[in-house]
Amino acid sequence: SAWNTMVEEVVEARPAALAGAGTGPARMMTDFSSPVVTLQDVRHETETRTATGLVELDRLLGGGVVPGQVSLLAGPPGIGKSTLMLQAAARLSEGRKVLYVSGEESLKQVAARAKRLGIKAESLYLLSETNLAKILSVLGDIKPWAVVLDSVQTVFHPELSSSPGSVAQVRECAAELLRLAKGTDTVVFLLGHVTKDGALAGPRVLEHIVDTVLYFDTERHDVLRVLRATKNRFGPTDELGLFEMSEQGLKEVRDSASFFI
Repeated sequence: SAWNTMVEEVVEARPAALAGAGTGPARMMTDFSSPVVTLQDVRHETETRTATGLVELDRLLGGGVVPGQVSLLAGPPGIGKSTLMLQAAARLSEGRKVLYVSGEESLKQVAARAKRLGIKAESLYLLSETNLAKILSVLGDIKPWAVVLDSVQTVFHPELSSSPGSVAQVRECAAELLRLAKGTDTVVFLLGHVTKDGALAGPRVLEHIVDTVLYFDTERHDVLRVLRATKNRFGPTDELGLFEMSEQGLKEVRDSASFFI
C-alpha cells in the first residue's frame, strides 16, 4: 500500500569465481571455509572481549568486540559515523594493527580529520580504495586485527557488472568480508548509509548476516548523537550510547537524562 517499496535487481550470471571455481584474487575471497568436525571436537573457549576505549560504544557492544565480529554502523550523512569509527580505530590500534579503508575520502582527507581529532596512532593503517579484490589483497598482506570499511555502499566486487551500492554489490561485498572475518577472526566494522525514511540503504540481507547492527542518529532536541543497537549476537539491545560533537570529535556524555524527559 505504498509507492517505491520495491527495488529492481538485475539478475546477472554468477561468475565462476564466486561459485568457488575461480583462481587468483577472486578465488582467494572464498578460501575461508572450515573443515567438517563433530560437535565434541569443537573447542569452546570463553569469548575474549577487547574494549574500543569508548565507554558508550563498549556498553552497546556488551563490553567490547569479540574475534570475528562483524558490526554494521548505519546513520544519515554527516551524523559522525566516520569520526566515531576513526576514534575507535585509533584506540583499538594500541598494540594491534588496524586498517581503516575509506571509499569516500582520500588519504589526505582522512589524515586531516585524524589531525583535527588529535589522533597519533602508529599502528593505524589507511587505505583509499573501492575495489574489493584490492582491499582483500591488502588485508592478506598486513593481516590487521581489525578493519573499518567506510562505506559498504561504495565498494564494488570486480566480478559483478552492477554499479557500487546496488543490491547485488552490497550483498556480495558484505558476504566476502563476513567470510574473511569468520575465517581469520578479524574484527570488521562496516559503515552504511540510511535513506530519508531512516531505513538502511541496500538489501535487508545486510542486516541479517552481520552480528551487530548499530544506528547513529540525533535525539529529538538535535543536541546529542544517540547510538542504538537493534541487533547484537554478543550483547544487549536495550542500551543507548550518548555522544556530543565538538571540534575535537565526539565526546561521550554520561549525565544527559534531562534531554529525554
